[in-house]
Amino acid sequence: MKLLTTLLSLPLLLAAACTPSGSGSLGPGPSAAPLSTPAEPSPALSLPLPLSPEATPPATDGRMLTIQVWFHRGGKHFATTRTRPVTQATSHLALTELIAGPSNVERDAGVGSYLATGTRFEIKGIADGTETVSFPASFYQGEGNGLRMRQAQVVYTLTQFRGVQRVAFLADGAPTFGGPFGRADMADLLPDIVVFSPVIGQRVTSPVTVSGIADVYEATVSMRVLDSSGKEIGAKFATATCTRGCHGAYSVAMPYRGCVQGPGTVQVYESSPVDGSRINVVDIPVQLAGCSQ
Repeated sequence: MKLLTTLLSLPLLLAAACTPSGSGSLGPGPSAAPLSTPAEPSPALSLPLPLSPEATPPATDGRMLTIQVWFHRGGKHFATTRTRPVTQATSHLALTELIAGPSNVERDAGVGSYLATGTRFEIKGIADGTETVSFPASFYQGEGNGLRMRQAQVVYTLTQFRGVQRVAFLADGAPTFGGPFGRADMADLLPDIVVFSPVIGQRVTSPVTVSGIADVYEATVSMRVLDSSGKEIGAKFATATCTRGCHGAYSVAMPYRGCVQGPGTVQVYESSPVDGSRINVVDIPVQLAGCSQ
């Protein structure tokens, strides 16, 4: 199992060194402007969570908060983002968005969820870094890896917040077997490359910021921009903050050529140390806009 740096936020990740724990990207469908990447709440917005976060209403002053929501893609964790009105009930907001499931654009790109839409939950509170959440007994049913994937989606989604390192699960208010669980307990479900930015469906211009976390050979993360025909119109590489054996942060501004309007792809990958072929490929469909500078 790979060890991974605990992610509270994208800015924190970009500054983090290589330590065991983890995190990961994506958001609403296409929009007229780029979506913001996950960010740690500013001090003014980072009040302690109440014991019953679900009872706290959202702000009505127009402030917005971008949170991570973790789904799956290709059998591995896949993070996306949602931007919603600011609320102190961040855990409740995050679980609500998680249970709502991927957007249509994300589903078209192969993003899915192991949580059933409409799943009920109750946040019991946070103590000593552990957030306790009760789900109905049906949440714990099913065969194979489904339960672990469901729990992992919840764990990664909730541990993005300051003060939450683990999640304890209840079944209709009663303790369940195992846990509490932190990100390190689910780190084997992360792909080698996680992309935080851009997000699926995002409108991007040149240069496009590409960021995330990766565990790749010699910490070299390769990337390129493809137009709607699959032609490469830009390429670059970045160096992750961890050489091998853990996920290190990477970020780079990648320019692309020409004036391009319409669908495109930001492709992030690792070059095989054996033959140089592209491996661990992550394709993020985007909307290309504007001309290169």
